[in-house]
Amino acid sequence: MKRSYELHPLKVEFLFMKNYAYILVDKAARQAAVVDPAWDLELIDGMLRSLEAELACILLTHSHHDHVNKVDTLLELYPSARAYMSVKEIDAYGFACRNLHPFEEGETIWLGETPITCMLTPGHTAGGACFRLADDLITGDTVFIEGCGVCDGAGGSPEQMHDSFQRIRKSTPPHVRVYPGHSYGKEPGMAFRDVLEHNIYFQIEQKEHFVRFRMRKNQGQLFNFK
Repeated sequence: MKRSYELHPLKVEFLFMKNYAYILVDKAARQAAVVDPAWDLELIDGMLRSLEAELACILLTHSHHDHVNKVDTLLELYPSARAYMSVKEIDAYGFACRNLHPFEEGETIWLGETPITCMLTPGHTAGGACFRLADDLITGDTVFIEGCGVCDGAGGSPEQMHDSFQRIRKSTPPHVRVYPGHSYGKEPGMAFRDVLEHNIYFQIEQKEHFVRFRMRKNQGQLFNFK
């Protein structure tokens, strides 16, 4: 089946913080979605213009500042674009922006002819989410190629993170490529079959063992994003 969309990773950074934002483009309509716009508005807008794509929506995996700090300015440039965040995340943290549309588990957002499925994956935050396309999964700070997001912040829960990992493991086909919000050495876009081998959190099935390992003391390099 012919792929209906393009996916463009963008490394955006400020001081020691390095994130990945993503631009999705529906090939037929040349409509674009930006996932987690942060830090470098010039890079994001420049890519949109070079792709000759019109921004239709902004997809937000969660509400942490390093994933949303260019939402407002991007919406000023593209006032007709819609922003999407899970209703649980909005309610938990009071996130607000213009044209904000809450979504529920399993809801489909259409980008032109491309369906994007919203998957609630709490654990890092109370209402964090992943976005599933035909061949790709954008995971924010839930799943990294090398691990998972911290669970000790406001609304975080290692128990819920375990449940989210199990849902992702059971529902994601092996060929689907994983695109996280940060890299700890491995480039985004690894096939899920390989993520299962590299990411120890997918190998810990018992919840109590998962929680104990995720919350272990003296973890280093938490912000050593590559």
